[in-house]
Amino acid sequence: MSDALDFLGQPGAVHGVRPLWDCEKIVGRARTVTVADRAQSETGTNHLATEAIATAAPDDIMVMANKGRLDVSCWGDIVTHAAKKRGIAGVVIDGACRDIGASRSLGFPVYGRAVVPISARGRIVQEAFNEPVEFAGVTVNAGDYILADACGVTFISAGVIGEVLRLCELILERERQMIEAVESGASVVEVMHDTQFTSIVGRLA
Repeated sequence: MSDALDFLGQPGAVHGVRPLWDCEKIVGRARTVTVADRAQSETGTNHLATEAIATAAPDDIMVMANKGRLDVSCWGDIVTHAAKKRGIAGVVIDGACRDIGASRSLGFPVYGRAVVPISARGRIVQEAFNEPVEFAGVTVNAGDYILADACGVTFISAGVIGEVLRLCELILERERQMIEAVESGASVVEVMHDTQFTSIVGRLA
């Protein structure tokens, strides 16, 4: 997915956001939440993610945009239970969460930057949900696609998902042929030159 977005000149893959327990890969559509500092917000509420969870579709992925803040949690066990009950696939957080043991026990995937014990209460609020958010330098819209796995998190705009999937098939075929060549004894020096696989590479253009 990341390579396909590179070919298209599209942002999407982010760095520093990783699985916060040994959870499974998740694929789904974004349900966005904007988090803000309580002291600076004029419109925020105190109940992070609750409206977004209550209106989410099964297999949606919660997107908590907290500007990479590590000193306060914006996700905990109560919303984990609610999201699990709703059928939500997981959560990706540009920031920190707490109660990671509850997420692990429930089998609820959590991707973020850190785990901290510090409560959101009195510190941060929900400013909006289902609106565009900035997540680690990438603009994410509600309904965009997300792939999160052991390598990290990648967002794919709904407008380019068809082209990205087409390119993914070609990239995977190219890589399969390259691995097959290495396993058959070819020099990795030669294999890593894309000119050895022009029929695949040409179709990526």
